[in-house]
Amino acid sequence: MAKVLVFIDNPGASLKKSSLELLTLARSLGESAVALNGELSDGVAAAFGEYGVGTVLRPSTDDLDDFLVAPKAAYLAAAAESTGAGIVLLDNSPEGKEIAARLGIRLNAGVITDVVAVDADGTAHKSVLAGSYKTACKATTAVSVLTLKANNVTPEPAAAPTTPETATVEVPAGSTTAAARITAREQKVATGRPDLTDARIVVAGGRGMDGDFGPVEELADALGAAVGASRAATDAGWISHDAQVGQTGKTVSPQLYISAGISGAIQQKAGMQTSKVIVAINKDAESPVFEIADFGIVGDVFDVLPQAAAEIKKRKG
Repeated sequence: MAKVLVFIDNPGASLKKSSLELLTLARSLGESAVALNGELSDGVAAAFGEYGVGTVLRPSTDDLDDFLVAPKAAYLAAAAESTGAGIVLLDNSPEGKEIAARLGIRLNAGVITDVVAVDADGTAHKSVLAGSYKTACKATTAVSVLTLKANNVTPEPAAAPTTPETATVEVPAGSTTAAARITAREQKVATGRPDLTDARIVVAGGRGMDGDFGPVEELADALGAAVGASRAATDAGWISHDAQVGQTGKTVSPQLYISAGISGAIQQKAGMQTSKVIVAINKDAESPVFEIADFGIVGDVFDVLPQAAAEIKKRKG
């Protein structure tokens, strides 16, 4: 049976849905272990057992977060070697991809990013070229490193819960002494909305919002959704850059993606085309976004969005 190592970084009091997806995928591929960075809360420990984790590894030092990603990659490489893992799974975040790249160098491993599914033999499936094609690829090295896109695996607890063993992994000497140290952090103000990359529903606005994201946010709050944006909207300063969806922004794969006032250029499509259902709202009936939409509304976003939000609130109330 293959040995699979999952990297979980600072989960807090409970595991995110994307982490549960990683654990579910790992269990389907073989015997799973977790390389954890951060505190192991009671809730997280219980979830590891519920999802069939066999071993939980902890780093020998608790200061990995004082540095950029290099020490985390060194720790994960040591964890992979100690467990004999043939597959290492990480989330598909920018940091996850950078750790994966560094890990590939350390382990002489094949690295595959933007994965949406993995077969039992380790073959990874990807959605490429703005979702126009599906590809299947498999690393020919002894170890493969995969980053999984969120919302592509249904979290499922194990049939029989486990009691994970715990072990400590020595972080290689010198991996932190030569690294750039983080000297300060500023906490981002919480919006109360789901994280964009993990959200099951995303409402995104573009140039057609003309600087007013109020209707987008109102609909998002009515649906319990995350708020996204096109590059044009973030570059104009209408919303922060961490809301950008696209080739140079975040990649999302929600169950429902509502595109409001976005033309649907290739850059935007690259970040959202794997969404399960796409609803497009645009007053230009010839807009490219309608080519990829499952449902389209030709109309003014400032008329459509408030009506949709009001109807949803009415039905929920």
